[in-house]
Formats: sequence, structure tokens, C-alpha cells
Amino acid sequence: MPAAAFPDHRAPRPPLRLLIVDDNLVVRAGLSALLGGRPDMVVAAEAADGQEALRLAAAVRPDVVLLDVRMPGIDGIAALPHLARIAPVVMLTYSREDEIVREALRRGAGGYLVHGEFTAEELVTAVRDAKEGRAHLTPSAATALLHHVRTTARPEQWLPDGLGGLGGGVGGGAGEGVRRPGGPLSGIPRQTPSQPQRFVAQSSEQMRNHVGFGLSSREVEVMDLIATGMSNQQIADTCFISQKTVKNHINRIFAKLHSATRSEAIATWLGTAHREVTSHA
Repeated sequence: MPAAAFPDHRAPRPPLRLLIVDDNLVVRAGLSALLGGRPDMVVAAEAADGQEALRLAAAVRPDVVLLDVRMPGIDGIAALPHLARIAPVVMLTYSREDEIVREALRRGAGGYLVHGEFTAEELVTAVRDAKEGRAHLTPSAATALLHHVRTTARPEQWLPDGLGGLGGGVGGGAGEGVRRPGGPLSGIPRQTPSQPQRFVAQSSEQMRNHVGFGLSSREVEVMDLIATGMSNQQIADTCFISQKTVKNHINRIFAKLHSATRSEAIATWLGTAHREVTSHA
């Protein structure tokens, strides 16, 4: 009998319950619009700082937490180890400093995504994978981790299958002084060529291959400032242009992003690399 003849009686999986933590109301609104519109996700709560996040996490028991770094009061790094005991935590932030990335991963982050280095679909995938224990790092975070490993880690004397030993040539075994299993690498499963590295979600080369929105360099600058929650007057002061010029830029940005409001524009822009930027201002 064909497989189609057997109905699937499995109950549908409940949607992932998300807790979004960011002190920027506009960013929270954009993320809620982007993720809350997915059939398998629901935004259970939003928090503006670490203290509120800890209270809400205990109350709603989210499946995944999206956490910013720099917030007033209790910041994301301080709240991270406590939130990680409740649910997987994905850092979603503009902070890309090596020290912050390393400390976030050390304190239990299940992923580190820097705004502007991933697409909306990659964000969705990272959230789903976080629930399953699969970590994603954007290029800046991956580079920070790689730099730390190369500059601080001591050479390993034991590797699976005698790899790295000078005595492992034809007819030889593992190199001299090989330490037996039990060191830091002993619990790490071997990767074969057929197993993709899911740890790094997107390479820089892949990022450059995406099709952009066609924003000019000035429009990219303005859109970044919109995403930080700045008003038109604040953007004008920052860019040394008039409010009227800011409004003209915003109108063109909204048209290119197919958005009618700031929240919609940020939902489209967040997590999308600043790519294919034209040279005209």
C-alpha cells in the first residue's frame, strides 16, 4: 500500500515561544513583526532590559531568547547565564567586539548574530536551530572565536586517529608523546567531509552573493540610524543634513524596502547584510 494511504496522526508541533530582549522599542517591534508572523513562532514576551527579561523568562518559560548586549540596568551579558538556564539564548546585537563575543559564548550563549551580517531567513533558521542545540555565528563572531582559539589555545597533543603526529607516515602510528583520550577534544564528535559545519551560519563570501536592496551609501547610513531608534531630527543632526533631506531619504528607503512604516522597514532591514550598496550618496 502506498505511503500516502497512511494518514499522519501526529499532533502538530506547538509554535516556538520567543522572548525578545532589547532596549530599543523600534528594534523589538521589527523583530516581533519579522518572527511573530511565522506559523511556527510566537512572540511570548518582550523586555527592555536584563532585569525585566529575567522576570518574564521565569513567567512565560520561552523556548528561545533573543538577547541584546548593551542595555540599561542589567545588561545582556550579566543576564545571559541566568536566562540560559531557562532556554537557549541567541545573542542578537550590534556589538561585535572580540571580548564581548567570547564572554557571551563562555556564559552560555547558543549563538551570536551581529545585525547586518545575516538575512531574515537566516535569522529564522538560527532561532529554530537554537531550540535544537545547533549554534549559529555570523562572520564577525566566528572571526572573534577563531582569533581567540589561535592566539590563546595551547597545542593539543592528542587528536583522533593519530592526526597531527609526525610518526603517522607510511607504516607509522601516532606521533611521540601522544596523550590518551580524555582531554578537551575527547568529547567532540569527528566531522567527515559529508557533514557541513553548522556552527558558522554564513561565510563572508556567501554574504556578498546576496541580492541587495539597491540603497545608496547615504540611505544605508540613514537606515542604520532608523534601526537604532533615532528620530528624524536626530538623524539630521548626526548626518549634518536637513530634516527635509532625511524625509526624502526615508521615502526612498521605504520604497526600496517595500515598507510603509519604520517598524516594517526595520523588520526587513534587520539581519540583512548591507550589500550591493551603490556608490552615489
